Amino acid sequence: MNTEFILRLFIAGILGSIIGLDREYRAKEAGYRTHFLVSLGSALIMIVSQHGFSEILDTPNVNLDPSRIASQVVTGIGFIGAGTIILHKQIVRGLTTAAGIWATSGIGLAIGAGMYELGISATILTLIGLEVLSFLFKSIGMKSSIVEFSTENKETLNRITKLFHSKNFLIVSLQMKENRIGESIVYHATMVIKLKKSNDEGTLLTLLQEFDDVTIHRIE
Repeated sequence: MNTEFILRLFIAGILGSIIGLDREYRAKEAGYRTHFLVSLGSALIMIVSQHGFSEILDTPNVNLDPSRIASQVVTGIGFIGAGTIILHKQIVRGLTTAAGIWATSGIGLAIGAGMYELGISATILTLIGLEVLSFLFKSIGMKSSIVEFSTENKETLNRITKLFHSKNFLIVSLQMKENRIGESIVYHATMVIKLKKSNDEGTLLTLLQEFDDVTIHRIE
């Protein structure tokens, strides 16, 4: 029986690592180590909840629900997932990674319960959702990007804004600071832009490079 439990932990760790490697490749907040531990820990808790209280259950007039322990895994994973979600300048990042951790936890629970086919199938479907669907529908929907640049010409800022509007980019927010350097004034602008997913950071870089008096600080 112990060998069977070790096999479950081993398989759960491998499946979690596979999903984590995809997130690691995408340079996300949670990588293969996090997903490995989530899946392994979930499988361990499921095994303990199923078989760790057999002696107590044999005691007369004692009734326990082993599934209650496993159900708390979902609550605990919620805290880990929340830690991967970042809100910065009206841009929310990490939602997919948080959902991936949650799914990895479910996979670990399935393997811990001995449902190998279900856990492996869920892993395959998770990878399909992360990679295949992203590739097939990469041009559908909008994404948010942050652009930071500076210029000494305030009119250039207006020209950049008009250019982005002409490209159907939605400027969600615009923050501008004036920094006096000697006798000149440098305008530092931070924009949050929504654009189609078919446009990448290179598109924004190319557009900004059309302005000779612009210094680009960040595009992400």
